[in-house]
Amino acid sequence: MRHFVFTSLLMLLGNLGCHDIYASVPKPLKTISKQQLVDKIKGGWAGQTIGTTYGWTTEFMYPGTYVQDYQTLPWHDDYINEAMSAFPGLYDDVYMDLMFVGVLEKKGLQAELKDFGEAFAQTKFQLWHANQVGRYNVQNGVAPEMAGNWVNNPHADDIDFQIEADFAGLMSPGMPKAATQISQKVGQLVNSGDGLYGGVFVANMYSNAFLSSDIQFVLENSLSAIPKQSDFYKIIRDVITWHKKHPKDWKQTWFLLQQKWSEEVGCPSMVYHPLNIDAKMNAAYVVMGLLYGEGDYTKTAEIATRAGQDSDCNPATALGVLGTIIGYSNIPDYWKAPLVKAENNKFSHTNYSLKDVYEIGYKHAIENLQLNGAVITGETITFPKYDVIDVPYVKNFEGHYPKETVKINRTVSDELEFQFEGVGFVLRGVSRDPNKNLSDILSADLYIDGVLMETAEFPTEESKTRADLFWKYQLPKGKHAVKVKIKRATSSQNLYVVDYLVYDNKPTHGMKY
Repeated sequence: MRHFVFTSLLMLLGNLGCHDIYASVPKPLKTISKQQLVDKIKGGWAGQTIGTTYGWTTEFMYPGTYVQDYQTLPWHDDYINEAMSAFPGLYDDVYMDLMFVGVLEKKGLQAELKDFGEAFAQTKFQLWHANQVGRYNVQNGVAPEMAGNWVNNPHADDIDFQIEADFAGLMSPGMPKAATQISQKVGQLVNSGDGLYGGVFVANMYSNAFLSSDIQFVLENSLSAIPKQSDFYKIIRDVITWHKKHPKDWKQTWFLLQQKWSEEVGCPSMVYHPLNIDAKMNAAYVVMGLLYGEGDYTKTAEIATRAGQDSDCNPATALGVLGTIIGYSNIPDYWKAPLVKAENNKFSHTNYSLKDVYEIGYKHAIENLQLNGAVITGETITFPKYDVIDVPYVKNFEGHYPKETVKINRTVSDELEFQFEGVGFVLRGVSRDPNKNLSDILSADLYIDGVLMETAEFPTEESKTRADLFWKYQLPKGKHAVKVKIKRATSSQNLYVVDYLVYDNKPTHGMKY
């Protein structure tokens, strides 16, 4: 744990000479008015909604490339209403955020991880990747604190909690320690390692955004919560460094990111694919948008979106942080006008509209400020002592390197057997039941080298599905025999197996020279 007071932090960085960007940073705020607090909270939630909507037509349409300058992205004065009506699932990052907010509203700010886990297990909306695995895990008896761990979740490095940690920072104005404590606790449900660090970093950015208008201040102080030996820390540090070298050319930094960081290790559906849902890579695009956007709302939106990959969630985060910095009242009318028309709409799968969230967000922020020692006198709030804590270092998939993907593409109604050489595997596929039977659920056993390792159920109900069929890591290096045997199924139920990803304990050199 590390505790920083603004003055000592700035003096230390100045003495070490490692962050000269602080030389011209305005002194961080010590106080804030209630009106300013409301304005910034509204700006954060508004920015997230605007950014998600702006990236609607580009999400994962530009893998391994960026959106060219000659392409105009759609936006009009009723665009958010249109998006909410046409594609409610677009706002999955928002309704996951609001699920956590609902737990805090019901259980209070001292809600425990089990409270979030129970609420998560009961959700009915469709989820993907780390969220999908995390929910399945808590629905099927995995402890909440282990639901996002990479051993139990092949998608642990994915972006999921990074795009739904906004609430933790917005309810912790000027209190990054509190933002870290909340995000670290809740994030375990879906991520670990770099995937969890993405959420902690985002929560810290929101928290620090209440204190200074300087992007460098927000980034540097938020990054101090992340273990320096982690890849997440290293990639964000790279973006900051490359921005200094190429301050007017975001595409140069984009190319450098591709060159150094574009390899995927965890997500089994994207290891050998140009799509990249990795938290750290997409966080780098967020930071790139904030740095090269230079505080300009439109420029930030364009760069964070045009960087590609998860290009609705990335501008949502970038504009959420920037919106917190500048406040709702300073969001340009071009972007805010469509939002105002949609502020009474309930987000899909929630009972909350934006107007509801503004009010609840302010209430939670005031409660959290009081809980952490802020002094509130009339309309003036004096922030508590500034503290930052870092989170423990965990490296997901350590000692695991993608070796090959073997195609299967067959329906399995009884047994599937295959062999591989390595230290781990992920078997991809889906459970199929044309009758959508909710009571008789297909189950199957996993055997490795003749030993029963797991019995899993495979519901077809949208809110209970298993993202991948089976996986196992940390096996002894060598040859292994895998058998999947259907244990229980109706005549119409089966598993469709797509492929399996094999991991070795050393990097594979695929080049022929």
